[in-house]
Amino acid sequence: MEIHFIRHTSVDVPAGYAYGQTDVPLRQTFEEEATTVKENLTSLSFDKVYTSPLTRCTSLATYCGYPDAQREERIKEINFGEWEMKSWEEISADPRSEAWFEDWENVRTPGGESFADQYRRVSTFIDEIREYGLERVAVFAHGGVLACAQVYAGKYKLSEAFRHMAAYGEVIKLAFG
Repeated sequence: MEIHFIRHTSVDVPAGYAYGQTDVPLRQTFEEEATTVKENLTSLSFDKVYTSPLTRCTSLATYCGYPDAQREERIKEINFGEWEMKSWEEISADPRSEAWFEDWENVRTPGGESFADQYRRVSTFIDEIREYGLERVAVFAHGGVLACAQVYAGKYKLSEAFRHMAAYGEVIKLAFG
């Protein structure tokens, strides 16, 4: 089985902000970026297409010809909880951030989740669709989801996931037996 994980296009959020599960707008360059993604998918056909329910993913799925892609909560970006839409500077000033910065894999953000929590969500989703007997699947999702999928596929360790962050609009093909 092949799963093509597609990261959404760039967002209209200032650099250095944790936006996670906030439904943020896309940049004005959306159509240009989305055209490139669509071209990268043109030669492929999919047995099933999934998308995160956040607008940045559903917009791309629709633009690429999949307006009826199945919305899937488990492939949302990491939940930063109380830190959603705060700058890393603001987050660093929060006394609770020290423990998170020391062990972001396992420590949950206030009112949110840890990277291990997100990894479990994404892994459960992948486990489930692997059982469907499909040959090729598309998943429109987020950088953290693509990182989790690559860890799941054995490309990286959990601790190395963010050293290999997919670019906006990048398509990553992973094969699962």
